[in-house]
Amino acid sequence: MSEENVKKMIGKVFGDIANAIETGDFSDKVSIGITLMGSEHGIENILKGAELASENSSFEVILIGPEVDTNLKVVKAETEEEQHKEMERLLDEEIIQGAVTMHYNFPIGVSTVGRVITPGMGKEMYIATTTGTSSPHRVEAMVKNGLNGIITAKSMGVESPTIGILNVDGARQVERALKELNSNGYDINFAESMRSDGGAVMRGNDLLTGTPDVMIADSLTGNLLMKIFSSFNTGGSYEALGYGYGPGIGEGYKRNILILSRASGVPVVSNAIKYAAQLAKGNVLDVSQKEYKNAKKAKFEDVLKSLTKEKKKSDDSEQIIQPEKEVVTGSISGIDIMELEDAVQELWKNSIYAESGMGCTGPIVMVSESKLSKAIEILKKAGYATEGSDPC
Repeated sequence: MSEENVKKMIGKVFGDIANAIETGDFSDKVSIGITLMGSEHGIENILKGAELASENSSFEVILIGPEVDTNLKVVKAETEEEQHKEMERLLDEEIIQGAVTMHYNFPIGVSTVGRVITPGMGKEMYIATTTGTSSPHRVEAMVKNGLNGIITAKSMGVESPTIGILNVDGARQVERALKELNSNGYDINFAESMRSDGGAVMRGNDLLTGTPDVMIADSLTGNLLMKIFSSFNTGGSYEALGYGYGPGIGEGYKRNILILSRASGVPVVSNAIKYAAQLAKGNVLDVSQKEYKNAKKAKFEDVLKSLTKEKKKSDDSEQIIQPEKEVVTGSISGIDIMELEDAVQELWKNSIYAESGMGCTGPIVMVSESKLSKAIEILKKAGYATEGSDPC
């Protein structure tokens, strides 16, 4: 280590002491590790991000990887596999309270909550989730993603985060499940779309303006959104904005590990480290345990089981006869696209002629104006619509 770096380190130590005296915060300092190898932009890119994050910070940054010329502490590792093993060891031994890395595999049931800066209003928004898989079942995964997003936002100091559901396949089923969980006693603060028709199912406009604190999506869509938000102004090869793909959250998961892309640039590397430190100070692991416990009290597992059980199909011998056609000018929104035709069949079984269609807000079921109220009640009873479903 050069004489200049030694002086910088000594200066930083005295600066930390002075800061503690000034603020009165003498609590143990949080340490965050970051792995050096794996970036498409080279080790220097990660190193610069780490050094930037450590400037005037209230936490320590520890590098994991090959020896480099820096005033930061380095835990040696020669390969990507070895640096991940060292990272896990440091976390498990509580030498570090969080870590940032690339190309790390989480177990099924754990997924990451990204943090972006939306271009419309410059507002921060959490995207739940962006990597990993909460469940092999798409809708169940998105419901769990919602809980993971709430956990992350609360750990960051957002006491009652607003929740929105991106309008993708399964969104309406997710909405029904979360509303059921809410009615069972687990408090969920649903956001309202900025568009005039409102509702908790979010449009593309809501993505750009950051309408909800937490935007629920499937991980693949969330991953795509992270890449777009972070590199839309650089051509895609260099992620320059945001805080990275976030912490892996899941029931019983006990490591505060955040993910970067191999394309993440210096600003995102720096922000991801700060994100990890904030989560560590917010006791993200304790918050996760508490929120999952509270959700279970509200019959979370029963709600999830209702999503994954197979719906009873009509017996092949049971023929559903199409009612006589009539003019269908009344429309019902809030039906998930994956259940649209089943909803139409349900109304036929109840002697109401219906057709499927696509409205400005998504899938709709169209019926006669005179039978609209009755059709809504039938679909609610059959589980295809929520209490909040209204005519378009």
